[in-house]
Amino acid sequence: MTWWDMHGDLVIVGGAILVLLVFSGFFSGSETALTGASKARMHQLAKQGDKRAARVLALLERKDRLIGAILLGNNMVNILASALATTVLVAIFGDAGVAYATLGMTLLVLIFAEVLPKTYALTHTDRMAVRVAPAIRVVVWLFAPVTHAVQLIVRTTMKPFGVDLSAELDGEGREEELRGVIDLHEGEDPDIRHERVMLKSILDLDDVEVADIMTHRRKVAMIDLGDPVAETIDAALGSPFTRIPVYRDDPDNIVGVLHAKALLREVRARQKAQEARAGGEPHAEGASEAAAVAGLEGLDLGKLATAPWFIPDSTTLLDQLQAFRERREHFAIVVDEYGAFMGIVTLEDILEEIVGAIHDETDIAVPGVRAQSDGSYLVDGSVTLRSLAREFDWSLPDDDAATIAGLVLHEARLIPDPGQIFRFYGFRFEVMRRQRNQITLLKVTPPQPGDADAAAEDQDG
Repeated sequence: MTWWDMHGDLVIVGGAILVLLVFSGFFSGSETALTGASKARMHQLAKQGDKRAARVLALLERKDRLIGAILLGNNMVNILASALATTVLVAIFGDAGVAYATLGMTLLVLIFAEVLPKTYALTHTDRMAVRVAPAIRVVVWLFAPVTHAVQLIVRTTMKPFGVDLSAELDGEGREEELRGVIDLHEGEDPDIRHERVMLKSILDLDDVEVADIMTHRRKVAMIDLGDPVAETIDAALGSPFTRIPVYRDDPDNIVGVLHAKALLREVRARQKAQEARAGGEPHAEGASEAAAVAGLEGLDLGKLATAPWFIPDSTTLLDQLQAFRERREHFAIVVDEYGAFMGIVTLEDILEEIVGAIHDETDIAVPGVRAQSDGSYLVDGSVTLRSLAREFDWSLPDDDAATIAGLVLHEARLIPDPGQIFRFYGFRFEVMRRQRNQITLLKVTPPQPGDADAAAEDQDG
């Protein structure tokens, strides 16, 4: 054998090993890119007409075939490259060539066929996925018979152990997956945080009941039909709300909902009729007021009011939102299981659960949370836990209470006195003010970074 024959064979074998390592790197990087590609982004690109993104989606629909074909190709080239290296090195070094081939191929495959391509694929996932999809599609087609046989063997082997390889995520699992994706939507931009809160709030609509967000009956502006007409009109027009429940004798006896526009329309019509009867003659100021009052006599606000819409307090926000859309109404009266009036809920209340507080020029601004210089907050007892979670990312459970005062009452199992201090879920609660049996003001100190045992429920008083 001449020098060239021996060294020429080494050059050929070395070149073949190099080509096989390139193929191995291609398979490794393709596996990482395709399995890590954003299915949502591929879907959007495919809708925009990107054919390569559509190929990626088609491959991901049968992920078992995809992985089987890639692993088959990767193992074939790696084993072939190792076999060639072993053959050459054994011929040169004898039995020691086996050890040299094992060490050398392990390093080459690890660095250039695994770590390097997979690192690149992890940093350019979507871009690499659309580029390799056409070639991988051909590989999947070529290896389809073999991968099908392999999958059949795998399924048959796993079946006696009760493993179902065809199981897919159920509705709850998909929702949890979506929540995880939303939680990963992070960034320094405040808009990103707001978007994350909105998306999570939409998913929570089916878990939150109207009782958790309704305006309690103690804060609902109402009109008694038994009061003088002039007083009720002044009360209605002086209210910042456009829809007001009206009752007869007992606040639980709600007979309708009065809309300010309907009231104004009726008052204006009666004023015009009064002016027409007077013939347009001017009156003294006192006489004019008397005529105006006389024109309102006999006005039945009950007839102007629309029929009340009662809903149970256990209705979920998602169901109520759909009901608002179907009925084309914005206002509902919440009752408990005994039919007692609990409060009201509006379409705006549900929308605020998604987008945050919506203020208009008639809203009465009453700040419920005031930050203190020591890092604590003065919080009105009526502030809801969901509002605090949305504003400050506080993780306080709202399963058994809707407001911050309700949470303290639930956890303390007693009606505390001003000055009492409680610790729940890593937070410090100090009762600042109480009216009768209602906690009206709390000083809340959230857990500081590095605090241990954030879920401790120590109580002192």
